[in-house]
Amino acid sequence: MFAGIVRPLVAADRSAWLPLWAGYLEFYQASLPVDVTEATFSRLTGADEDMFGLIAEQDGRMIGLAHCIVHRSTWARGKYVYLNDLFVSPDVRSSGAGRALIEAIYKRADDMGAVRVYWLTHESNATARKLYDSIAANDGFLEYRR
Repeated sequence: MFAGIVRPLVAADRSAWLPLWAGYLEFYQASLPVDVTEATFSRLTGADEDMFGLIAEQDGRMIGLAHCIVHRSTWARGKYVYLNDLFVSPDVRSSGAGRALIEAIYKRADDMGAVRVYWLTHESNATARKLYDSIAANDGFLEYRR
């Protein structure tokens, strides 16, 4: 279904990435200081092996993003990959871009020997949950935060 490509986010993508990042923050009714956005983009595109970004492109247009954090766990010898952010432009939702991004994360996790890929979403995000239910298992855990 998805007719585009998924590739790593690179420094030259900054101007095309910013509107997607802004759309993601707007979706979650969040705002961040400019310096946090700059640090995030730098981490995702730099040499930091503990974070990476992917983008979905279709017809030469960046239509989706995924940001991941790689970390160790007390429950496994291998690493975990946490999908921190996933966003697809509203005008191309249901195109398969979200699934393609997750499948690319699964491949990258497999290539690095990670033993788990996981993420959170809001319980009210019914559209995304349909996709997630078809591509992963919900283990029933709830998030608590300070």
